Amino acid sequence: MTSMDQVQIAGVPWPRYKVVALVIGLVVFAVVGVVTMNPASAVLLAAGTSTAFWLAFSVRRPRR
Repeated sequence: MTSMDQVQIAGVPWPRYKVVALVIGLVVFAVVGVVTMNPASAVLLAAGTSTAFWLAFSVRRPRR
């Protein structure tokens, strides 16, 4: 993994795909929360979406 594939968070290098998956989850949480006004469905859908993207991006990532 090169330095272009990493993001520094509190001094710890994170792969960029993990940060992207978390941001997508936050966006899904906000949109579903505003549309449905139901926090349970917003949390569950955001967690599922983040996990799916996290796993999909990790499979696509080239191995060292």
